[in-house]
Amino acid sequence: MANGGVDYQPVLDVINSWVTGRPKTIIVVFFVVTALFALGLPYIEIAPGEGGFTEGTDEQEALDAVNEEFDRPFAEGAETTQLIQRNENVLSREGVLRMLRLLQRVENDASLRVREGSAPAQGVATVLNNDAETREQQIRAVEAATDAEVRSAARTLLDRNPSVKGSLSNDLNEETPSASASIAIVEHEIPTGDGDELERIQTDMQDTTDTVGGDVVVFGSAIFDSEFEQALVDSLSLMVPAVIVLILFFLLFAYRDPIDLVLGLVSLFLAVIWTFGFVGHARIPFNQMMVAVPPLLLAVGIDFGIHAVNRYREERVTGKDPYESMIIANEQLVVAFFIVTGTTAIGFGANMTSDLPAIFDFGFVASLGIIFTFLIFGIFLPAAKLYLDELREGTWIPEFGTQPLGDEDSPLGRLLPVSAHVARRAPVVMLVVILLMTAGAGYVGTGVDTEFDDEEFLPYEDVPAYIDVIPEPLGPGDYQVRGLVTFLGDNFESGESNEVTVYVEGPIYQNHVLESVYRAGQEPPPAIVTDGRRAESESILDVMDEYAEEDDEFAALVARSDLTGNGIPDQNVRRIYEELLASPYEEEALTYITEDLQSMRVIYSVDAEASQQAITTDTRSVADRHWLDATATGDTIIFETVTELLLASAIVSLSVALGLTVVFLILIYWLLEGRPSLGLANTVPIVSTVAVLAATMAVLDIPFNALTATILSITIGIGIDYSVHITHRFIDEYNAGQDAHTALVRTLRGTGGGITGSMITTAGGVGALVLSVTPMLAQFGVLMSLSVILSYLGSIIVLPPALLVWERVFG
Repeated sequence: MANGGVDYQPVLDVINSWVTGRPKTIIVVFFVVTALFALGLPYIEIAPGEGGFTEGTDEQEALDAVNEEFDRPFAEGAETTQLIQRNENVLSREGVLRMLRLLQRVENDASLRVREGSAPAQGVATVLNNDAETREQQIRAVEAATDAEVRSAARTLLDRNPSVKGSLSNDLNEETPSASASIAIVEHEIPTGDGDELERIQTDMQDTTDTVGGDVVVFGSAIFDSEFEQALVDSLSLMVPAVIVLILFFLLFAYRDPIDLVLGLVSLFLAVIWTFGFVGHARIPFNQMMVAVPPLLLAVGIDFGIHAVNRYREERVTGKDPYESMIIANEQLVVAFFIVTGTTAIGFGANMTSDLPAIFDFGFVASLGIIFTFLIFGIFLPAAKLYLDELREGTWIPEFGTQPLGDEDSPLGRLLPVSAHVARRAPVVMLVVILLMTAGAGYVGTGVDTEFDDEEFLPYEDVPAYIDVIPEPLGPGDYQVRGLVTFLGDNFESGESNEVTVYVEGPIYQNHVLESVYRAGQEPPPAIVTDGRRAESESILDVMDEYAEEDDEFAALVARSDLTGNGIPDQNVRRIYEELLASPYEEEALTYITEDLQSMRVIYSVDAEASQQAITTDTRSVADRHWLDATATGDTIIFETVTELLLASAIVSLSVALGLTVVFLILIYWLLEGRPSLGLANTVPIVSTVAVLAATMAVLDIPFNALTATILSITIGIGIDYSVHITHRFIDEYNAGQDAHTALVRTLRGTGGGITGSMITTAGGVGALVLSVTPMLAQFGVLMSLSVILSYLGSIIVLPPALLVWERVFG
């Protein structure tokens, strides 16, 4: 029973009775449970891209509604493919013929299931021959024309139909005319969401494009998703062997016994199977953040395994038999493991406060995985270790490494207590200096930026040399998506980056609605492009004006309905909509209002040079001017929303993790040891670690992104591990009658050796993330390794003076 604490010995006695009395039963039960969890692995589904970060936000739901209700370039529910023609004048006679022949071939190939294709090239052909309806007729029209006639037809097309410019590259010269790239859209007769079939089609289409020469590439959602999934698979294929090699190397150093090494690896394997088997059974999407879960489990599992074996060996070398040694080791380590599990689960679980589904799922899975790790390393590994040692006794199998890490006579054993010796003379001064440095680092850390971009989820366009040299079959594949996305962004201005949308919900037939749309665009904020004093926009008002110019009766209806003299109807709004929907402008009207008159959209042009934050703030300001419920949306706004949520998630999860960890440690040390103040001393090194890590991110210009936003709370979860082991061993030695300095020296030599081996192995294991073919994961791996190293240094440099000060004040 601890000094003044709760008597937890009966619980330890039950655990030890099973571990030492029924080890074979425990082994069998754990393997059966593993088999049950493994049944869930086939049900793991990869969630591609940034969906897990954007879904659920008001802006994303508004954009989904806009896409469903208004974007109808083809039949409802169609899947489409882009054909990107580049590196030639796509408006030349040769360029136009190339695209028309390609469209003809893909449309004639039944396996590609093409319903319809659209490209600037067919517009040029139609100008040359207005009766050319089929692809063959369009090709003949261009073949019969001279170069000059094709150029003239292209100029006419651009003049008659300005919207076609959106499918041409930024370098469009309307006089020549010329453009170096164009986009053709092909619609397929397959159900929306049939990703496998669409992937087959888009892959086969690339083979077809090769038959027409030139530089034409295929791009579409299935190719994007397929390459994203392939990048995840390739990342795991690169990382897992590297992790295995590193762990084998470092664990050989830590265990120095092949049997203990295998036992540690099996325990790690069980922890991963349990965790991801649960993910499959629970149908939790496997997003890109989940790739970071195995290294986190390895980090804690390796630590638990090394401490379990190392503490057991400390007792064995004194001459105690295996059973007595395991009981003594377990009585100390089960409590320490429980504290570590609680604090680590709090650190990881703090990410469940995030409003972003991907981060919430990550926090939940990582926390659950840590609990599984505790059960496996706290019960299964000791039982299996004892059982294997029983089998080995009396056999020809030799015992290899039996000495604990940090033995008093070893170089490591002499090095680790240095901080305790230094702190012994002036612990208060040393602690004050450390706290001042922590405050300075924290101030620097406030300069960390936050960003979110869908390109963060894409693999490298040019794989780093240190990855590219890895031979097949482990080597990375060829990735084209990032290059294509960059090409489209650099060469086409018609994308949503220059436009935002305000989605208006409610009965839009109310008489004040059109006046509201008009007034919302008056004297807009600076990020909104203006035409004079009004916002440059597209809405149902434009369709209404176009029809009024052609139909005098409709124009008279609009005039009678305008009570304020500004040309905007203030009454008869429902009738005006009905007239539009019964007119030749019905299709155009339905791109801005819904048929049931329950929603509309207004598209605003924004300054391409304005920041993402300015565009979002100003568009929200315009949306607030609408009298019905209105939501600002579009990719720019969604990404800014996620950026805001990432920063909030980082701050809230850090605050929750730190606050709950302090409360948990105070409570647990009060219950177990009757010394709640130990919880505060235990927290000092992790606060320093978080501050230094944040400062490092600021100095290296590493922002909070979809993954790194979790790093600070994760650092608390992992970093507190080392401090808890030191503190718990210290208080055991202190309660046994040692003075504070002696207890600390014995702790640093014994437990310090264990956490040194754990740090080396863990830093190497999580550092393998740098082999990911996705830059964001590689960056996260660097930060993870750094957080492990800093946490270790905090526990052996910062914690000793904190414990010595604690002994002077509270001891």
